[in-house]
Amino acid sequence: MIKSVMFDMGGTLEDIWVDAESEKAAIVKLMEMLESYGFHIDMSYEDFKEEIDQGWVRYGLYRDATDIECKPIEIWCDYILKNFPFSRDLLEPHCEEIAHMWEITHYHRKLRPRVKEMLDELRSMGLKLGVISNTAALYQVFDSLKEYGIREYFSDVTLSSVTGMRKPGVDIFNVSLLQMQAAPEESAYIGDTISRDIIGSMKAGYGLSIQILSKLTREKDLGVDPKYIPPYRIEDIYDVAEIIRKVNETAAAAV
Repeated sequence: MIKSVMFDMGGTLEDIWVDAESEKAAIVKLMEMLESYGFHIDMSYEDFKEEIDQGWVRYGLYRDATDIECKPIEIWCDYILKNFPFSRDLLEPHCEEIAHMWEITHYHRKLRPRVKEMLDELRSMGLKLGVISNTAALYQVFDSLKEYGIREYFSDVTLSSVTGMRKPGVDIFNVSLLQMQAAPEESAYIGDTISRDIIGSMKAGYGLSIQILSKLTREKDLGVDPKYIPPYRIEDIYDVAEIIRKVNETAAAAV
């Protein structure tokens, strides 16, 4: 019997994608922000972008090998802007603002159709709802949920930037269970990637894992072990409510 349902954010509750337009907008905005803080950028847009891209590569190699998420101060001071001659003491107070900007500018974000209707259905079943998200900013997910008008549905929001732990590591899934006072076998997790969402929730012992296909699915799941392909793979998020209703009806009938 499923009593708690946790969701991934980017790619699941919201569509998320990157293109040349959003990449350029993020770099230009970053240059403007740094200049406004008093840090002069003495290089071309192209050279600056190359440095930032390399910084993300450095951070990604560490992050993906350890399932550890650093705080925005560490990400931007120790990885992304590491090779720039900026005073750390002067840069640190601005790192969360930079991180927040990057999350909402580098990525296009849009709430998936029928999310609210699906959440209403789950809430009508008496289920507890939560979010587990990998993010490099402290507050962006909270702000986005509020802007989408769905923050009130979730009794818990567990973020990698706050816990310091990332999916697919099981620790962040366990933290969510503890905060929601939920048993893993009575919990479902919905995410768009097998490599982060499904593998992590399965290893944490969640009773049900559902994959919703997104623009990121194919990119993130190259070479994934077929044994982790979940029993349910959907395109319309409203199907989550129907699946969980049927799973619970089957469980109730078996008692």
